[in-house]
Amino acid sequence: MSNYHIKNLEEYFQVYRKSVREPENFWAEIAEEHFTWRKKWDNVLSWDFTKPEVKWFENAKLNITENCIDRHLLTRGEKTAIIWEPNDSSEEAQHITYNELHKKVNKLANVLKSKGIQKGDRVCIYLPMVPELAYSVLACARIGAIHSVVFAGFSSKALATRTLDADCKMMITSDGSYRGAKTLNLKNIVDEALEDCPDVSSVLVVKRTGEEINMKDGRDEWLAPLMDKASEQCAPEIVDAEDPLFILYTSGSTGKPKGMLHTTAGYMVYTAFTFKNIFNYTEGDVYWCTADIGWITGHSYIVYGPLANGATTVMFEGVPSYPDYGRFWEIVEKHKITQFYTAPTAIRALAKRNIEFVENHDLSSLKVLGSVGEPINEEAWHWFNDNIGKNQSPIVDTWWQTETGGIMISPMPYVTPTKPTYATLPMPGIQPSLMDDDGKEIKGNQVSGRLSVKFPWPSIARTVWGDHERYKDTYFSTFEGKYFTGDGAMRDEVGYYRITGRTDDVIIVSGHNLGTAPIEDAINEHPAVAESAVVGFPHDVKGNALYAFVILKESGESRKRDNLRKEINQQIADKVGPIAKPDKIQFVEGLPKTRSGKIMRRILRKIASDDTSDLGDTSTLLNPEVVEAIIAEAL
Repeated sequence: MSNYHIKNLEEYFQVYRKSVREPENFWAEIAEEHFTWRKKWDNVLSWDFTKPEVKWFENAKLNITENCIDRHLLTRGEKTAIIWEPNDSSEEAQHITYNELHKKVNKLANVLKSKGIQKGDRVCIYLPMVPELAYSVLACARIGAIHSVVFAGFSSKALATRTLDADCKMMITSDGSYRGAKTLNLKNIVDEALEDCPDVSSVLVVKRTGEEINMKDGRDEWLAPLMDKASEQCAPEIVDAEDPLFILYTSGSTGKPKGMLHTTAGYMVYTAFTFKNIFNYTEGDVYWCTADIGWITGHSYIVYGPLANGATTVMFEGVPSYPDYGRFWEIVEKHKITQFYTAPTAIRALAKRNIEFVENHDLSSLKVLGSVGEPINEEAWHWFNDNIGKNQSPIVDTWWQTETGGIMISPMPYVTPTKPTYATLPMPGIQPSLMDDDGKEIKGNQVSGRLSVKFPWPSIARTVWGDHERYKDTYFSTFEGKYFTGDGAMRDEVGYYRITGRTDDVIIVSGHNLGTAPIEDAINEHPAVAESAVVGFPHDVKGNALYAFVILKESGESRKRDNLRKEINQQIADKVGPIAKPDKIQFVEGLPKTRSGKIMRRILRKIASDDTSDLGDTSTLLNPEVVEAIIAEAL
């Protein structure tokens, strides 16, 4: 019997030991007992991190949509698969059953086929969070085409770069999208991008906002009439375990975005297994991840992981602040959400607001809270735990990456005792190691180092699309025989992991290695501070000095800035040590962030170093306008 759903801490340690001792047997049992295969594998795993090459479930045959949709139809056909909650709270939510999802995906798959899309072709999807986004992803998977979703907030330049890199034949988009009170014309952005992408021969357009748009003859068509005409029957294309499922570009906080390639079987098994355990999903739960499907979080934990478990998953089109800052909590109450998974950025933004926004809603349905995207700071963790979970719903602080495909280190609710700011223990099958600068593994507890993984897991990205050398250089060249995550971590006295931030965010000041995460934590603990980012800049004496960019809460806005600077420095001196005090503290309205909520430290470093001549493409940022404001007031 496989250990698909771990019930307590003792069982976790037992299962974990087995997964490390006999990884092939462990994953083979889970794969065999919980999924539908058209042909079983000949070999569970072959791998070589020097090449790097990883293959899971070799020569097995399957289709992931059979596992996410078809196999549920007999028992869960009328169960809601997707609840779609629109941007405008007065518009009615849609409850899409597994039967309906099956029909929609088949219809769209037939539309793709009628446009000449075949197995192995790439389809770029540039859609807001509307049901058609989920249908498009699954329709590609149904026919063995490779989807490349680009978040519908990226600029035309960013969209063109990604479409060209993946050599897409088709684009699926909409006339526009709603984002809070704003309407964006997406089709114009697509038209602009496609001027540089001559190989895209077909554009399918979803009608959402009714915007005036240009339709190019012979290329652009409305999707709805094609869907209406298409058949509801579409036999799934049977693919190999290692056939590509999707390409997803990392948000590129450094350099050209990397198209991470994920394959089918290992990704399915791992996302389904981690979803079940990390969210403690049981039949009848209503699970909501607030991410966008344009990110890995949305791929793994809005679409594939939940649907592979026959779950009900929520897709939200809007933003947490519209029509007011109570919108998340209104949705939790309305749909009786049981698992709520969001980013620290959102938690901090909501924590700044009046607590009445929370108190006006009944959140008693919640069983599990989750955090994703970056390590959560202590203040935000406690606010989330006290006010949203009412100290009853464990917080799973999940660490993983686009490259890993699924969550790697995380508590399991009601299994792992939580500890604020700690991702706690690795998932079964994950073998983390901390490395020192000389490339040696650091054993024992109460140590810090660079986080690597020494054994493959099923959902690891197999390559960078079109550039295997870059894949090897980026992830496998730092430490021999290991995958290097690029993150630093510490392991406490009981073996819990805390992610301390990107290792490239370590600044050497007067010979001391200072990680930015603990300094930011100390600043954020000041009652007047909402959020901060610390970067290094060249200093004549120290080599590097620290520059802090600080966002104040409403309550701090009226305070004297010099007094605040003194208090913040005192707090840092108390918490981290006087060496960590920034030379400069600039108060800002906002921080430049990628669409996935990561702070673009590269831009802040440039501003701190007074080198703003080449900031690169800032149009892909969530808030490009803040950059100018920060530069104007730079110290």
